[in-house]
Amino acid sequence: MAGKNTAVFGIFRDTVSVGGALQALRTAGFRNADVSVLIPENAGTRDFVHHKDTKAPEGATTGAASGAVIGGVLGWLAGIGALAIPGIGPFIAAGPIMGMLAGAGAAGVAGGIVGSLVGMGIPEYEAKRYEGHVKSGGILMSVHCGSSELVSRAKRILEETGGEDVSSASEAAADYATSDRS
Repeated sequence: MAGKNTAVFGIFRDTVSVGGALQALRTAGFRNADVSVLIPENAGTRDFVHHKDTKAPEGATTGAASGAVIGGVLGWLAGIGALAIPGIGPFIAAGPIMGMLAGAGAAGVAGGIVGSLVGMGIPEYEAKRYEGHVKSGGILMSVHCGSSELVSRAKRILEETGGEDVSSASEAAADYATSDRS
C-alpha cells in the first residue's frame, strides 16, 4: 500500500539502530510529528549491561546511562513519555502513538498495542505480529507518509538502518498537519 495517509512500520533490535533511523528520517525531511517510537522500558538496559552479576551501584549507573541514551535517541521526537500498558508492561513512547497508547492505558484496555495499531489502520494480523516483537524486546517505529514517494523513501530508510519486518498500511483518517517535504 502506498499513498496519502500511509504509515510505514518497522521493528528495530536496539536503540543505536533507532538513532540511525531517526537521524536518516530527519535528514530526509520527515517531520518529528510524523514519527512514532515504542520502546519496552527494559530495552535500554539490555543494550548496555554486559554482566548479569552487576553490583547495585553499577546497575544504577547503567540504568541512568541507558535512560540518557534513550532520551538522546528520542530527543527529536514529539510527546515523549513513559506509560504502562495493562497486561504488557512499562514502555517509553514518542510521537502520535504515545497519545493512542496512553488513551488505551487510561481506559484499562487489554491488548493496548494491538488495539492502538489497528486503530491506526494496521491489519490485525500485522498488529499482533508487531506486538509480539515489542513484547520480546523489539522497538517499533512508524512513519506517517503523505505520498507514495515518501512511503518508498521511509521504507528504504528503515530497511537500510536495520529495520526488520518493514511494511506499510493505510492509516485511519486523521488530521495531519501539512508540510512541504521534498
